[in-house]
Amino acid sequence: MLTSVDSDVLKALADPLRLQIVTLLARESLCTTHLVEETGARQTNLSNHLKVLREAGLVDTEPCGRWTYYHLKPEALSALAGELTRLAAVAQETTESGRKRSC
Repeated sequence: MLTSVDSDVLKALADPLRLQIVTLLARESLCTTHLVEETGARQTNLSNHLKVLREAGLVDTEPCGRWTYYHLKPEALSALAGELTRLAAVAQETTESGRKRSC
C-alpha cells in the first residue's frame, strides 16, 4: 500500500492562511512584520502558523539582526509533489486496468 504522503505537510498546507504564507514565501524571504502586512493576520496568530509550517518541515528561519526571516524550503514541496505524482500514477494505472477487489 502506498502511504508515503506526509499527512503533517498536508495538514499544514490545508489551512488557508498557512497556504497564503507559503505562497508569499515562495516569492521571497519575509520577516513576521512583512507577513503581518501582507496577510492582515495578527502577529501572535501568524507566529503560531509559522511554527506549524516549521514543524512540518516547509519553512526555515534565518536570523538577521533583531529580525527573523522565514523562507520556504523548496525541497519539501518538491518531495510532496513527487509523492502526489506517484500516487496519481498508481491511481491512473488502477483506473486503466479496471482493477477492483471482489465483494
